[in-house]
Amino acid sequence: SQITTLINHKDKPKRSDKTLQAIQRVGQAVNLAVGRFVTVGEAIANENHELKEEMSVACIEARRAGETIAQLTDVASLDHPESDSHITIFTDKTGVVKAARLLLSSVTKVLVLADRIVIKQIITSRNKVLATMEQLEKVSSFQEFVQIFSQFGNEMVEFAHLTGDRQNDLKDEKKKARMAASRAVLEKCTMMLLTASKTCLRHPDCESARINKNGVFHRMRLALEQVIEIVTDSRPNGENEMAPISIYSGIKEFKNKVEGLRENLYFLSKENLSTMLEVILEHTEDFTDSAYTSHEHREHILELSKQAKMELEQLVSVWMQAQNQKTKDLMEDLEVAILKTCQCMNELKREVHSAATSLAADLLKYHTDHMVLKALKITGVEGNLEAVAEYTCKLSEQKEQLVEMCRLLRHVSGTEPLEITCIHAEDTFQVTGPQIISAAETLALHPSSKIAKENLEVFCEAWESQLSDMSMLLREINDVFEGRRGEKRVYLSLPRPGKHNANLKALKPVKLDTEEQAKIAKLGLELHLLTSDVDSETEKWEDQENEIVQHGQGMSSMAYSMYLFTRGEGLLKTTQDLFHQAEIFATEGTKLASALHAFSDQVHDDDKPLLLLEAEKLISMCKQLQVTAKAPVQGKSPTFTKVDACILKTRNVMTLLCQLLPLCCKLLRKNKAGNGCLKPAPLWREERIRTGTNAHASERRAETFGIKTLENHVTNMTFLESK
Repeated sequence: SQITTLINHKDKPKRSDKTLQAIQRVGQAVNLAVGRFVTVGEAIANENHELKEEMSVACIEARRAGETIAQLTDVASLDHPESDSHITIFTDKTGVVKAARLLLSSVTKVLVLADRIVIKQIITSRNKVLATMEQLEKVSSFQEFVQIFSQFGNEMVEFAHLTGDRQNDLKDEKKKARMAASRAVLEKCTMMLLTASKTCLRHPDCESARINKNGVFHRMRLALEQVIEIVTDSRPNGENEMAPISIYSGIKEFKNKVEGLRENLYFLSKENLSTMLEVILEHTEDFTDSAYTSHEHREHILELSKQAKMELEQLVSVWMQAQNQKTKDLMEDLEVAILKTCQCMNELKREVHSAATSLAADLLKYHTDHMVLKALKITGVEGNLEAVAEYTCKLSEQKEQLVEMCRLLRHVSGTEPLEITCIHAEDTFQVTGPQIISAAETLALHPSSKIAKENLEVFCEAWESQLSDMSMLLREINDVFEGRRGEKRVYLSLPRPGKHNANLKALKPVKLDTEEQAKIAKLGLELHLLTSDVDSETEKWEDQENEIVQHGQGMSSMAYSMYLFTRGEGLLKTTQDLFHQAEIFATEGTKLASALHAFSDQVHDDDKPLLLLEAEKLISMCKQLQVTAKAPVQGKSPTFTKVDACILKTRNVMTLLCQLLPLCCKLLRKNKAGNGCLKPAPLWREERIRTGTNAHASERRAETFGIKTLENHVTNMTFLESK
């Protein structure tokens, strides 16, 4: 950003002292920033001897280029007549361009080398986890298992930290969602591996227990492999990733091509357009062939598919005529044909969305009581093999319904991250269903076994958790379709303190009862309205990559999750989840305040004192929220009071955010209009750099991805020995 400012300055023969000083400040800021950057690079080089030489050379080049830029923008080094108030700048602009190129190339090299080191660390960590998993598979004594599992837990925590930081750094939302899905699998499977292995050790001759354990190990290995694929951007055997095309994305691309005919009649062939429609209509067969699609929806989809073919035929006919003869009447006919084709596709999209979401709503409502799981637990404890067999058949039917639901929802999810969430959910049901069945069979064969009962509980809990997540996913899909939320970040691996604890009886997470939900409903509704206001304000910004906007969107998304908690919905299941989310929300608010301070350094406007005052207010409010969220409480009434206080303080922060966003947006627009409310060039964000090097920053980020849960597995291993 700074270098672009230097290179793009207007080449006027004369400049004022004020402008010249501003450019000098930019040159100095570049040099200071390069110095800080290179210091980190040199520290990395000293810790990694295999890349030390390459990294050191790149750092020296970067430092030299930064110093050159500082010298070339130094006012004292410029020769100009003292009597002339307007001075000539950059007697050697080519020198600045040359130094800038060298700087960008050396900085890029440092980043690439550092990235290679990070990737190597993740691969090494994965290899350690795999090696320990192999040992766990082969153990035959309980004492040996406890010892190795403790080591495995520590290695998983390290892997979770490394991959959590990597996920945070990924720019590609699709990769980020895939990484989150893989890490969620690893987090949940860690507890499954514990109970499945214990069951196998207790009942070594039981075939169903062995199948159950093998399934967990296999799924963990696949998840570990996918993480490495994402990190290294590669596929096994050089295969290219072929992502299945959804109906939504197909329709979107098709409409873009059709509407492109207004600008250019020759940029694609009619065969190309016909093929695109054929692919879309082939995908609609997933709906029309499904046993779970209603007769009414099936008829409407078939009717609209037929109409789409007719509209395309008419469009192609007019289009071919217009290519030969561009008359006014023909162009008007083409416009009508384009509009009718697009309208038909919109109706088809609406129909498949209705079919998928109504099916999902019905299924989730029908299975909300978990009757089949309850029956499996009861009949398993009774040792009733015949009844267990009957209910496993029912669970298999339920699994097929839910898998089909996920496949149809994927077609209408609307965004790539939500598509990946649907695929992840489908895989989870596919795998967890048979695992519940094998766990139930083991319990039926050993009805007095406490560990077999605990194992079945863990797998049933995973199933219930995924069903609950599907309700949230369905709400997100509907929000995207109706344009309410846009492309929201999907948090697949939210921490659930106590949810997967090795000592299941040691900690009972608290949920709000109906009366408490009613008390807090008004506050929750206010929070919901504020998230809508913040979303509305962020949408007004032209630069959606702006740091202030991104922090605001992140805070809005978290506040929305907290609102859903007040309704007993969403991914935050317990009060502990809410308190943890409040901590992360406060941390994000503090980061926003840092960004606001950096922004205020650029402001030359009467509103600057107000901006600084509001930023300080934000820091104070976030600190108060963190103190409240971390305060220990015991008992039902104090816990509810703490919940109420967290929601109230979050609401206050969101209210302040609603005032801050339009103020910052106004200042940016003033600058673009040429009112000069900003300095000629922004200073490097020192506060952000200090935050980035804070030793606790990675720990705070990691906590948002369920690492505390893994640490609980390790900490509570002592309970295994007492069992």
